[in-house]
Amino acid sequence: MTLRYGLLSTAAINRAILRGAPLSAGAAEVVAVASRDQARADAYAAEHGLARAHGSYEALLADPDVDAVYIGLPNSMHVEWSIKALEAGKHVLAEKPLSRHPADVERAFDVAEREGRVLQEAFMWRYTPQAAKLVELAPQVGELRVVRAAFSFPQREPGDVRLSAELEGGALMDVGCYCVSAIRLLAGEPQTFAAVQTTEEVDVLFAGAMTHAGGVLSHFDCGMVTAARDELEVVGSDGRLWLDDPWHNREPVLGLDGERIEVEQVNAYACELEELAAVAAGEREAGFGREDAIAQARVIEALYEAAAR
Repeated sequence: MTLRYGLLSTAAINRAILRGAPLSAGAAEVVAVASRDQARADAYAAEHGLARAHGSYEALLADPDVDAVYIGLPNSMHVEWSIKALEAGKHVLAEKPLSRHPADVERAFDVAEREGRVLQEAFMWRYTPQAAKLVELAPQVGELRVVRAAFSFPQREPGDVRLSAELEGGALMDVGCYCVSAIRLLAGEPQTFAAVQTTEEVDVLFAGAMTHAGGVLSHFDCGMVTAARDELEVVGSDGRLWLDDPWHNREPVLGLDGERIEVEQVNAYACELEELAAVAAGEREAGFGREDAIAQARVIEALYEAAAR
């Protein structure tokens, strides 16, 4: 099943989908783009070889030749436009995180279920062979004790939407959510929360610590003002599992107690596009669906509340 995608906005993150679609084993084809300015949409479509350009988001949602919409808008707009796209009969791949507000995530999935369409939160890293191997190998560390994660980068772009509180930017929303996603995948849902943050208009550094069932501890840090870091460590009673590149999948290698384990290098964005197409075709249930997205929002909300305390 090939889904014909429209890009809702000309955001820079679209490039990842444009690179991933041709590698998605026929699951996705990008055919249209929308901007709030027709000239901008026309220029973008010409640059990327897209068949159609729309001068409004509403026009793209009304396009009968678009089956699915990729939403790379700022965080505060994800739910609003996901709902509009679903109500227009489109499947939706919404950039992560879908929201920091659990009630809004529930509302969006309610609409998806009512309309019989797929809504997928775009945590692309979870659909790769490296992530599957991580889950497969995790039991080999023995009883799980600690999960540690990090994701940060140097922010050098004044005016970036990720620095806007109104648009719900911040380090936790932009990159820390990956750490939360991995911790939840491995340790289950957190039970208690502690957090600290360094803020400007938004949190530019954020660190969190959580407890999980069975006495498991997790902790992470993330930021937009440090050297680039991306790490994931799983520590058990008998061993240690380490990923140096857990999120981007550029060099998919796992370390298990000194053993180097290489897995297939794939385009993570192609993987998530393949997942959505398979779910839309009824070939399988969503690996990470409604309950996962709601739980993710609950943890982000709880971490912000802990940091505020």
